[in-house]
Amino acid sequence: MIQRIKKVRAFTINEMLVVLLLTTIVVGIGFAVLQLIQRQMGGIHRNYGHNTELNLLRQSLWIDFNQSDGVWYDSKSGQLFFANEIKEVTYHIHKDKVIKETDTFGIPFREHHFFFKGEVQKEGEIDALDFIGPKGDGSQRLFVFKTNAATSAVNK
Repeated sequence: MIQRIKKVRAFTINEMLVVLLLTTIVVGIGFAVLQLIQRQMGGIHRNYGHNTELNLLRQSLWIDFNQSDGVWYDSKSGQLFFANEIKEVTYHIHKDKVIKETDTFGIPFREHHFFFKGEVQKEGEIDALDFIGPKGDGSQRLFVFKTNAATSAVNK
């Protein structure tokens, strides 16, 4: 009696190597794309945080400017004073941050200018300020102004 050899249906070693190679390529491309997406998300997160911080500072300055009867800048100490009959608020302006009482706004500014009645002021009473961000950040600007109180006209 002759025994018959049964063939088992299976893939050859060459076919398995081709599949393994293709799988490796596809997984490698997937990880590369994932890394690019993670980098993009990190950049979006940083920009969102920076813009949020800038908007919070703008809002805080806008409120204090428009609630105050007078605003003064002292260039020696780098302080911005807001005063009305109820309260006084002080901002400390540093190169890489602005501090208001317990709030710290971690925003660097390349330049800052102060104005009173349209004239640039080095110190003293002001009614507008212009902060210019670093060049690498798209040079974002922060401009805040107020309408002068009657006491400003009397004091000058």
